[in-house]
Amino acid sequence: MSDTPPESVNPGSPDFDALTRDIAEVPAVEVIVTVAVNLMSAAAVKLGLTEEGDKYKDLDEARKLVTALAGLLDASATEISSFHAAPLRDGLKSLQLAFREASLVRDEPGQGPGEKYTGPVYG
Repeated sequence: MSDTPPESVNPGSPDFDALTRDIAEVPAVEVIVTVAVNLMSAAAVKLGLTEEGDKYKDLDEARKLVTALAGLLDASATEISSFHAAPLRDGLKSLQLAFREASLVRDEPGQGPGEKYTGPVYG
């Protein structure tokens, strides 16, 4: 076995041992919240809510991201405190309302993105 660090064999390759050690130190709540925030950010972009506006707007992609976010929040509700969950649920509802507003064809109440997890969302 070689004592050569992985980066010198393949420059630019990640040190997976170091990454594993780093992730092992992160509490599960922090991982869940980080993933939720990333889903929220991606959904906002796909809904055209960023400075670029409609440049990246894609409602099909937004629907998938909002639904994934709703599923994650539903599944983790008992695992994360209301301190973390409440603002995430508020953000989810805002995204669901933004989706409804952006859609040319309105979903029936309870049929919008993520509403199978949250129930119908009204303004």
